[in-house]
Amino acid sequence: MKRLSELSAPALAGVVRERSVRAAWAEMKNCHLDGAAMIDLHLSCLADQSEEGLRAVLEGAPLPVLALNYATAYDWSAVPYTEEEREELFLRAVRAGAQGVDMQGYTFDPASKSAFVGEDKYSFTKNNPKEIVADSAVIDRQCAFIERVHGMGAEVLLSCHPGVAMDRAQLVELALFLEKRKPDIIKIVSIANTEEDMLEALHAMRALKREVRTPVSYHAGGKFGALTRVLCPLLGGQIAFCVDRFSESSTLEQLSLRSAKTVMEELSKLL
Repeated sequence: MKRLSELSAPALAGVVRERSVRAAWAEMKNCHLDGAAMIDLHLSCLADQSEEGLRAVLEGAPLPVLALNYATAYDWSAVPYTEEEREELFLRAVRAGAQGVDMQGYTFDPASKSAFVGEDKYSFTKNNPKEIVADSAVIDRQCAFIERVHGMGAEVLLSCHPGVAMDRAQLVELALFLEKRKPDIIKIVSIANTEEDMLEALHAMRALKREVRTPVSYHAGGKFGALTRVLCPLLGGQIAFCVDRFSESSTLEQLSLRSAKTVMEELSKLL
């Protein structure tokens, strides 16, 4: 299978949040048939997270798989992993056949998951962003993990959900800061609570495409963020995260896979 970073952009990722092997197989097949280029597999939802259980799931994957662990179960209840347990689960997924893992920006520094912890000396550390780590010791540990995954033949998407609005200069500086850890893909999700935020997000995507060598997946959440999920991939974003069949476990703000495929194919003809 292709490496995740080599998929043609925008790559439509079918998000799979299932508990059993057969349910995961079925949803991955649905995603494949409806136009996904890759699978975004939530490890924390699976009932059997052993290496054998993960291998059983991944053997049925018709597309490259990005494994992630946002520490939420199928019903969105929190799963109390330690950072070491999250790290080991990623490594099991790679050994079982995943093409890549999604390492969140707060990895190895849980306190930064909900607020910025550290010296406020960068443009992107303003307004108390989440999931941003500036501590050199933590960054070194993240770099070592990325090197380990690379040594196993897989890739790393480094994701960051700051939870605040950012302008294009802040986002470019943040992406370049994350790029130094040598991930294969960078994912950033800011917030757009106003129309001005939304328009700035579109300008930011173009700036990220021009100024950052590593492929970047970027969009905004918030009241006015929905349109950025469609337009940012068309403006140079690497991945669009989509749901094939919405359920109680789905992230309802994500794109419909079939609709996204149709819209992006038609809009791309005009660009």
